[in-house]
Amino acid sequence: MRMTSPMIAPMRGHSHSAGDVGGERGGRGGRPDASSAKKKPEDIAQLAEHPVSLRRIGALFRPYRARLAVVVALIVATSLVGLASPFITKHLIDDAIPNKDVSLLLLLVGGMLGITVLSSVFGVLQTWLSTVMGQKVMHGLRTSVFSHLQRMPLSFFTRTRGGELQSRLTNDINGMQSVVTNSATSIASNLTTVVGTAVAMAALSWRLSLLSLIVLPPAIYLTRRVARMRRAVTTKAQRALADMQTQIEESLSISGVQLSKTLGSGPQLSQRFTKTSVELTDLEVSSQLAGRWRMATMSIIFAAIPALIYLAAGLPATSGGMTIGTLVAFTALQSALFRPLMGVLNVGVQINSSLALFSRIFEYLDMPVEIDDPADAVDLPVETASGTVRFENVTFRYPGSDRDALTSVDLELPAGRTVAVVGATGSGKSTLAGLVSRLHDPSSGTVSIDGVDLRDMLLKNVADLVGVVSQETYLLHTSIAENLRYAKTNAADDEIIAAAKAAQVHEMILDLPDGYDTVVGARGYRFSGGEKQRIALARTILRDPKVLVLDEATSALDNNTERAVQAALDAASHGRTTLTIAHRLSTVRHADLIVVMDHGAIVERGDHDELMAIGGRYAALVNAQADTDLDDEFAAADAIPAAEFAAAL
Repeated sequence: MRMTSPMIAPMRGHSHSAGDVGGERGGRGGRPDASSAKKKPEDIAQLAEHPVSLRRIGALFRPYRARLAVVVALIVATSLVGLASPFITKHLIDDAIPNKDVSLLLLLVGGMLGITVLSSVFGVLQTWLSTVMGQKVMHGLRTSVFSHLQRMPLSFFTRTRGGELQSRLTNDINGMQSVVTNSATSIASNLTTVVGTAVAMAALSWRLSLLSLIVLPPAIYLTRRVARMRRAVTTKAQRALADMQTQIEESLSISGVQLSKTLGSGPQLSQRFTKTSVELTDLEVSSQLAGRWRMATMSIIFAAIPALIYLAAGLPATSGGMTIGTLVAFTALQSALFRPLMGVLNVGVQINSSLALFSRIFEYLDMPVEIDDPADAVDLPVETASGTVRFENVTFRYPGSDRDALTSVDLELPAGRTVAVVGATGSGKSTLAGLVSRLHDPSSGTVSIDGVDLRDMLLKNVADLVGVVSQETYLLHTSIAENLRYAKTNAADDEIIAAAKAAQVHEMILDLPDGYDTVVGARGYRFSGGEKQRIALARTILRDPKVLVLDEATSALDNNTERAVQAALDAASHGRTTLTIAHRLSTVRHADLIVVMDHGAIVERGDHDELMAIGGRYAALVNAQADTDLDDEFAAADAIPAAEFAAAL
């Protein structure tokens, strides 16, 4: 038997909700999806909702101040060295060549070559340092956003498109890359060159320098206009990319392809994708052409300046006794002024066009973390914990909801015992399970393990104590062994085999051609529902939690598969505190305690015999299922509106 390396590749940016998040919970928390900004012009809406200061953008470079200082020093040195060339040219034309001064000629020519070599070396060093610095800034942004999103509540992922998340982590940050990587060096380089060139021009001829300044007012005005145009187009293009990425994720996943084939919606999806692609193409063209006519006007103005300079130099009233060398040097400086001056103005364009991208990234970073580690955490070692779970006067309401999902719930799960929770859809069963694993915090009251409030424990401590197996099994697109090691990265082969045997899936794995090295495929579609459930159960067993939460783990399986999985669940529950959420009553008959919930409250509790003797809701449900298939009956009971269901019982 072969097994892969215990280290698992980082999980890709997929998100999914557990249990009935989208239905029963339907809550809304955190900030609204950025797509809501489409109600008004995108750039204005995004920046109005989440303004961005240049100071905060500058703070991204703060950890690299020393490196940045070296880069700036190289830039200044390169710019100053480059300014010597026009003066060398002046002396060549006015002194060395007319006077046939060979020694001066050799010195000046050597100086020109030395300047070229020195500028090239400085340029390579500057590019290397600035690129490394920029990439580190990008790396910091990506990892910060990814880590922060990992801490967001489930409600955030139920209302936010997966493509939107991926777009912000990839497209938006990549869109900022040129600004983050080049803006600081461009500003320093171009500013130094502009200032140095202006000083050199003034030293050569202050009269001609004043003539050259006439280009500044129209250049600044047109550049600001172009900045606004490009910012609007850039924001629209990023949103179109997010739409396209969402369509790719939804349509080309295994589930999406199955759905499109069974519904025959392939042509519609292609038309939708084509429409988005055409929109993106148009936006990219608009982005490239935005302001081109205005910038072309600037180019014409800059090109006309040398003609005016030659005119001024040729008129006796304005020449001031200018030499040919001075005129050539000045014209070279003036021509060289165009590139850095436009570079300075274009940095402003780039920053302005990227403000909406920074806003989208910072918006995610600024979202508050609703469930976080406490400042002074209480450590509850897994080795010594008994696993007693208590709900004490627990009330919980999802954000945005107008009613409580749980109301004044008091419940104890004794260590090592199995407690089953049954009830209609929306009665609060999965919410109860979510509180045990701290997917939510109660609005009031406490949920504790061994007397320690979960809110006083580190999230990792809670995850080590509580294992969850839900109806929606999620397997990574990697080998079975690595799927299991996702729960415990340093697990030895013997531990993996033991967990697989406990989940009654070891023999099935051995029958596969590659055994534990078999790749499960996207979301585990190579396996049946029962096989995926048992692999997921083995993954949970590998962590050896004290508390096991089974959230409708068999409700989507047929009777035969359910019995196989249930046997594995019963074996895994032995010796652990187990909370079982169930629709099928056959899975809870032997529980130590059965709790019946309705509208967020506990209405009955006891074991199977006690509840049957009471003759209440549980007994009515069991009797209703006596002569029909259990699956169909419980599904039918779920379909009855709450009021009719209560009346029937």
